[in-house]
Amino acid sequence: MRRRAGVWGALLMLTLVTACSSRTLAAPTTPAPSTTSSPVAAGRGSSSPGLSIPAPSTIGPPEPSVLTSSRSVALAAAAARPLTGRVIVIDPGHNGRNGANPRAISRLVDIGNGRKACDSTGTQTTAGYPEHAFTWDVAVRLRAVLQARGAAVILSRPNDRGVGPCITERAAIGNRNHADVALSIHADGGPSTGRGFHVIAPARVGGNAPIVAPSRRLATTIRAAFARGTGEPYSTYTGGGKALTVRSDLGGLNLSRVPKVFVECANMRNRSDAARLADPAWRQRAAVSLADGIGTFLGVGQG
Repeated sequence: MRRRAGVWGALLMLTLVTACSSRTLAAPTTPAPSTTSSPVAAGRGSSSPGLSIPAPSTIGPPEPSVLTSSRSVALAAAAARPLTGRVIVIDPGHNGRNGANPRAISRLVDIGNGRKACDSTGTQTTAGYPEHAFTWDVAVRLRAVLQARGAAVILSRPNDRGVGPCITERAAIGNRNHADVALSIHADGGPSTGRGFHVIAPARVGGNAPIVAPSRRLATTIRAAFARGTGEPYSTYTGGGKALTVRSDLGGLNLSRVPKVFVECANMRNRSDAARLADPAWRQRAAVSLADGIGTFLGVGQG
């Protein structure tokens, strides 16, 4: 009995030692920190716990369809704003306070081949609609159309409540800004029996020789677009039925060093033309037509 008890005691001790050893081996370890809260994960822009961030090797180049879509968007944007990067100077003739300041506008300035008054009052319809108001209205409308097509547009005067500027300064504004195009907007005061529009291109005077040919091309593109867009006929009283004249007595053209023309949009002294000039819808068509002509000249067609 004593010997059997000894054997059982030895077996019990062996069992206890084995159990303790198993518990030690199975002890839990401290869990590893989550990768989503690690500095590396945070550095990738993770802001939400548990956000799964793909390994760099799983991020490939854009799909061809994505590239094609991006290119299409870029082309569509370029088509919608074809005049991006172009500088255009718009010169609305005369000014609202010229008539009240005859001394200021009558002083003589050098126009390249002689001397001429700084500016003038312009004409008006029989009903009293003044040329300076018409030219300002069309210029503002034209600016909006050109800007929508991407152009940088500069006006020769900031409003219709000032005096001048002189014709010399009107030309200088285009020159200083290296304009791609300069356009002077007017309405004529011809005989009441005559109607229609015409465009005036520069003759060769002094230093303007390099811009004579491109200005002539600008004149023909403006003429075509204006006739098509407004329905206004070619002048019946000037330009020999071609709605195009060349003059050497306009300082704004003589002194220009960038392509520039004048457009006489209609005859304010003619009843039919006067009705058109007073119509805001027609003035909007005139602005769009002028923008189309400028776009054609610059090689982008209509906007």
